[in-house]
Amino acid sequence: MPANPLQDVVAHYQAVDEDARLRTGCFQLEFARTKELILRHLPPAPAVIVDAGGGSGPYAFWLAGLGYEVHLLDPVPKHIEQAKRTAEAGSPSLASVALGDARQLHFGDGSVNAVLLLGPLYHLTERIERLACLREARRVLRWEGVVFAAAISRFASLFAALHEDLFDKAEFAPILERDLREGQHRNDTGNLFYFTTAYFHRPSELAEEVVESGLDLMDVLPIEGPGWLAKDFDRLWASDEQRERLMSCVRQVEKAEELLGVSAHLLAIAKKNDAVRGSTASV
Repeated sequence: MPANPLQDVVAHYQAVDEDARLRTGCFQLEFARTKELILRHLPPAPAVIVDAGGGSGPYAFWLAGLGYEVHLLDPVPKHIEQAKRTAEAGSPSLASVALGDARQLHFGDGSVNAVLLLGPLYHLTERIERLACLREARRVLRWEGVVFAAAISRFASLFAALHEDLFDKAEFAPILERDLREGQHRNDTGNLFYFTTAYFHRPSELAEEVVESGLDLMDVLPIEGPGWLAKDFDRLWASDEQRERLMSCVRQVEKAEELLGVSAHLLAIAKKNDAVRGSTASV
């Protein structure tokens, strides 16, 4: 890793169009399901939400439109510039938009109702850094506040390789092998399609890290489930009937533990409950 662990991550996002990703292909399922899972557990508006590592703000602007007080921060300058342009174009107002690191939140102890970590955990390759991120989210949460922490499945590269005809690509083979062996994703090929420096979790490992951080784990759920592997996804998604059928099937299998790792992304949902995990000062 470089001296700054996020140096290559920032460079990657400066080069790709992350702002448009959730509006294309199977990533639309990721967006729809993440919003669905968040709404199940959020307190009513106008609660205070920190979207840490929130990119250009797709979730932040959505939540602001629902009446929440949303603070967006991200370490990528391009994302912050995009978010500011979106706000200037007339999107719902965010309470704040700033460069920032999810491991060092500029909010007081017990000052927010929810924290979104929909990207930071899989770009922090060392367990100690992921725990620091989760503990920082816990610090700023009020009593019974909720954390939504996303991770990439340990097996995502394998399913993607089979689905995207990458399995026999010689340059992708060592990336896939290391992902499966140790979860440490590295891309030295220069091909932006192969993503950037990241850590891919086993579902049980994500749960363990959340609990170790002092949060009260409520659930670890698949975001896309097996739905992201649908053949001719765009055609299915374009049909209201088939889109809802796909969403319904994903919901029906979200509690099947044996299918958790099939999902490209996982979502851990946890609360700050000092009576269960001890005080903030003890973490």
